[in-house]
Amino acid sequence: MRVCLIGAGLSGLATAHALRSAGIDFRCLEQAPDVGGIWRRVQAGERGPGYLSLHLNTAKQLTGYADHPMPASYPLYPRHSEVASYLRSFAEWAGVVDHIELETAVESVRPEPDGTWTVVSRDAEGVRASRSFTHVIVASGHNTEPSMPALPPGSETFTGTILHAVDYRDGADYAGRRVVVVGLGASAVDIAADLSRHAAQTVLSVRRGLHILPKQLFGMSLDEIADAPWWTSMSLAEQRRFVEQALLVVRGRIGDYGLPEPDHPVFASAVTISDEILSRIRHGAVTPRPAIDVVDGDLVTFTDGTSVRADAIVYCTGYRMAFPFLPAGCPVGPRGSVELYKRVVAPGHPGLYFVGLVRPLGSITRLVEAQSRWIADIITGEAVLPEAEVMRKEISAYLNGIAGQYGQTEGASIQVNVAPYLEELRGEP
Repeated sequence: MRVCLIGAGLSGLATAHALRSAGIDFRCLEQAPDVGGIWRRVQAGERGPGYLSLHLNTAKQLTGYADHPMPASYPLYPRHSEVASYLRSFAEWAGVVDHIELETAVESVRPEPDGTWTVVSRDAEGVRASRSFTHVIVASGHNTEPSMPALPPGSETFTGTILHAVDYRDGADYAGRRVVVVGLGASAVDIAADLSRHAAQTVLSVRRGLHILPKQLFGMSLDEIADAPWWTSMSLAEQRRFVEQALLVVRGRIGDYGLPEPDHPVFASAVTISDEILSRIRHGAVTPRPAIDVVDGDLVTFTDGTSVRADAIVYCTGYRMAFPFLPAGCPVGPRGSVELYKRVVAPGHPGLYFVGLVRPLGSITRLVEAQSRWIADIITGEAVLPEAEVMRKEISAYLNGIAGQYGQTEGASIQVNVAPYLEELRGEP
């Protein structure tokens, strides 16, 4: 029984630990020179999606692995270098380092008629290897390909630099320059706040309003709240009322900051977590503006008719999932949604599993640990999967339910509610 694990970031290391604990033979293929995923890339100077000001948005006690907590000396929200160091220490503690082949890129994963999988990889010297495995687990993350929107008219005349957040590293690189940041997600607000300490002017261009939540409410991290029994016992409507009232007390209305009010209730879309951006706006360090209408040379004009001169435009417009090494249509189906049974199993591809392809409110760690243990049980025969048709019905029901709350998009299809999802996985035989 040979298992191929792809990726040695937070999700991949959780899986490696679960496999080794279950006595399962596996090889982990990681294209980077060390473990740690996006957290180690920042210090290594490799291309994003991290940046030097990156910190955890989730509390260390729930982001660290259950069997090997983060050091007590760490702050509640460690910086990227501390997380990278912790992930390396976990790999050593878990005894999985010898199972990991670093600087090994996966080029293709294809099913064979006998039910096995052929994995073709390439090492640092460019040498290709083709190996057969009975199971393949993909834990390579979903912040892979930068998503750039259609650029506004005149962008080709812009005299400055246009870049995606994947290529942003440090606000100090823009000292004395005028920068427009596009977006209101996690990267956008982090980067705008970082730039505002260095740039001559920082403008935040926002097309659509999102709910901005602080990292803590009532002295508790949001992921601690999401994990608390008193929270999970509430209905969605009750949770919304609770958070909306708390936000009115904490920060008032988003519109009072010059940002567009969200056109949807809280938890009907991904939320943005930030302790800084609203404060930076109130201090005059960041200026909100609507969407960019047109660009002419260094002049950027917004849909409200106002204009600024800019030296750089940073598009913080997210990422697309990309698994070019996998069979076409997996895991993203024809409707543009991720189609996985229990968000883990590809029903049309026996022996293929995914870890970490979920988006919770709060830390992902407990979820990937539960996913990993369930996969280990499937591989050892402790758990048995239903027929493919049963799995497809579960996927359809799940996507229909998610669409009712979040809409039907690629990103929405991986949204999960922490406590119910953990209970679902724990209930698997």
